[in-house]
Amino acid sequence: MILLYLATGCNHFVSPRMYLKIIPPYFPNPKLLNQLVGAAEIFLGLLLLFPSTKNYAAWGIIALLIAVFPANLFMLQNPKASFGIPKWILLLRLPFQIVLIWWAYQYTF
Repeated sequence: MILLYLATGCNHFVSPRMYLKIIPPYFPNPKLLNQLVGAAEIFLGLLLLFPSTKNYAAWGIIALLIAVFPANLFMLQNPKASFGIPKWILLLRLPFQIVLIWWAYQYTF
């Protein structure tokens, strides 16, 4: 899980256009949101390294996964944001968020 969030967080800075494309237009300042999410993923991934902070990191990841859910919906609804990914894969991605939340929840114990 640590590597997942470190890699994904770094990718927000390496390939920002990909993430900017999936931020729904009703959110203000997409560039800042992308940077904040990327920084949060890196920060939370690092916090998972330490027993004293992994519980906080896990709850932060759960909150983050809930917060970015609108981007997953936007990808499903907007052909330009879908990157040509088949709709069935985008549909499967929605409940996969629950799996990721469950995985993060395992770190709260």
